[in-house]
Amino acid sequence: MSTQHLIEWTEDGQPQAAAWRSESGAPPPRRVVIADDRMTADAAYRLVCEGTALLWRGDYQGARQLLAALARRVDRGPRRPRGRRGPAETAAEAFHRHRQEQGRRARLLGMLLVPLDADLAVPLRRAPDVREACAQAYGPAYDPAQGPAQGQAQGTPYGPSVVSLRELLGLIGAHEWREKGVEIPALGGDRIHPYYGVFSPVRGEYVDLVAEAPLPASPGVAFDIGTGTGVLAAVLARRGVERVVATDQDARALACARENVARLGVAERVEVVQADLFPPGRAPLVVCNPPWVPARPSSPVEYAVYDPGSRMLHGFLNGLADALTPGGEGWLILSDLAEHLGLRTREELLGAFEAAGLRVVDRLDTRPVHPRAADPSDPLHAARAAEVTSLWRLAAG
Repeated sequence: MSTQHLIEWTEDGQPQAAAWRSESGAPPPRRVVIADDRMTADAAYRLVCEGTALLWRGDYQGARQLLAALARRVDRGPRRPRGRRGPAETAAEAFHRHRQEQGRRARLLGMLLVPLDADLAVPLRRAPDVREACAQAYGPAYDPAQGPAQGQAQGTPYGPSVVSLRELLGLIGAHEWREKGVEIPALGGDRIHPYYGVFSPVRGEYVDLVAEAPLPASPGVAFDIGTGTGVLAAVLARRGVERVVATDQDARALACARENVARLGVAERVEVVQADLFPPGRAPLVVCNPPWVPARPSSPVEYAVYDPGSRMLHGFLNGLADALTPGGEGWLILSDLAEHLGLRTREELLGAFEAAGLRVVDRLDTRPVHPRAADPSDPLHAARAAEVTSLWRLAAG
């Protein structure tokens, strides 16, 4: 364990240290105090606001209750003086303020910490068995007697470690989704099983667009760029495409896609390869569903949602013409949420098509049906209510 991955504290008058785990890449807190069921929510809230983390030694369910109490206090936020209103916000300003508030919320709630034993179990009373959920995200527990396990990442912490309860609950939820799977109507109701950190196809409208769009003539080969769970590659294979090359550069996504195409019985048609965007060669059909919002991710798991500087979008567009066979099509699946948030204009998108030497053959549109689109309490409700997801059929020339 390197010092940068250590969390240190004093307990019973003795200095202590353990490995620090953080999927978001957050540094270990500098100030840590021991907390248990005797600590009140108000006292805990004051400490985390001051930058002091709480390492929990009480009942596990008590920790969950405290986290919920902290969330209520964080969401209540500072009170604004009556009668004072700031200037009207633009959509982009509201979005950035919302993200700042989300970041503050994540930082404060991430200050409630729980220990993990060397085998990734939580040594607290009434704690659930989280070992499999942790192993799916962090890799298998390291056994010094056995040496590194298969798939063990180099430098993986072993021995006791500490993680935020908020992150641990996210791992547990992701494990449940992975076990249960997400039903995909476009696959006849078969399920996709997402890994932790891989974008889950819970918003099925974009999958339906790929299932319904007219295929180019004789698409013997198709590329699925940034495959994630492999859901679009599986849809294309089920539609009769003889060979689909699905690319991604994230190790979790590659493993997830390979498992899903095998579960769905299309592994003989779908080849999952590691690549930054395009594989070698050309295809009559190239499909890409890039992150829809051009903003900076605050953690690795957000790269499926946020595309800083529209890197993936522009990379796909600028390389598409060279990846298509004559007469081929590129399918870009993209929401216009960024346009409603003031982060990108339709003119900028069309200009990017033109600059890449592409023309629009057709566009298929659909509206989202997820609950947040109809939730007026959502801070971004106006943009979400107006959102349209499109499949742009693009061709070279």
